[in-house]
Amino acid sequence: MKVLVIDGQGGGIGRALVERLRARLPEAEVIAVGANAIATSAMLRAGATAGATGENAVRVCAREADVIAGPIGIVLKDAMMGEITGEMACAVAASPARRVLIPVQRCSTCVAGTEDVPLQRLLDDAVARIAGE
Repeated sequence: MKVLVIDGQGGGIGRALVERLRARLPEAEVIAVGANAIATSAMLRAGATAGATGENAVRVCAREADVIAGPIGIVLKDAMMGEITGEMACAVAASPARRVLIPVQRCSTCVAGTEDVPLQRLLDDAVARIAGE
């Protein structure tokens, strides 16, 4: 299984997601794509199989992934303080991959019907969904 993890800013959510995926699905190919080099570096240090940075990396990797995971902002143009471009959001949304989005209540976006849940629980739930549970 090829899991694409996308994050921006400091890469903290992506890093935590990669760590959990490595522990739960050690055989998975975990590709890290950061909106910036700092985010990519954080996810690589967490154990991602490979990593790349930027808009074109998101477009290319989204076409080849089985699962795309990251904060909900990866499908919102101008999210993460403008780091997510329209092309990046469109590539994630148009990908044939299954998407597992973490409903982080930032970027002036909230998801109706979700509770204010600690990030650790959201990450655990995301990994369980990726693992097929």
